[in-house]
Amino acid sequence: MKGILLLSGGIDSPVAGYLLGRQGVELVAVYFDASLPGRPSESDKVMRLMEQMDRALATDMKKMVVRHGEVLSLLEEKCAPSLTCVLCRRVMLRIASKFADSMDASFIVTGESLGQVASQTLMNIFVEEEAASVPVLRPLIGMDKVEIERVAKEIGTYEISVSTGSCCEYAPDKPSTHSSLEMVLDEESRVDIGGIVDAGFNDAKTME
Repeated sequence: MKGILLLSGGIDSPVAGYLLGRQGVELVAVYFDASLPGRPSESDKVMRLMEQMDRALATDMKKMVVRHGEVLSLLEEKCAPSLTCVLCRRVMLRIASKFADSMDASFIVTGESLGQVASQTLMNIFVEEEAASVPVLRPLIGMDKVEIERVAKEIGTYEISVSTGSCCEYAPDKPSTHSSLEMVLDEESRVDIGGIVDAGFNDAKTME
């Protein structure tokens, strides 16, 4: 089996990928780079995470990067700020679904843990997943932070994840924790979602 892993510079997603990878799942790691041209990026840090995952799993994942900063700027400008995180996740899941279709992958893997942040409330997860065209697997969904950090330390990704980098600068001060599909679709109508997704997919690069 093959899965598309949404990998960030945080603690959770490398652990999610590891838990499935050790079961024999072939992973394609996709990093959505939220930086803008000329601004600091976490791409080097994420590459180190990918390489450490390869060592922990004795594998060599395909590694992709999608430019995502311009998308977030557009969403922030055109759509309700409280829904930025939900809209962001929906774009990412659409693009990941296109990777799944093109690479013969069966599902998407994320590092979500129920209720850990605003975008991971039950209702927001439901609304976000509606955008995916393949199943979304969440190996960490019932784990708490202590359990996740323990695994991260065991596989050698924890120190990398907590080293450098900062929180997403596009995260709103008051994010919605109870979005609805109707309100999200209304906000998406303010931008060219199809064009955004196609551009993200077509412009993606292999990380080396």
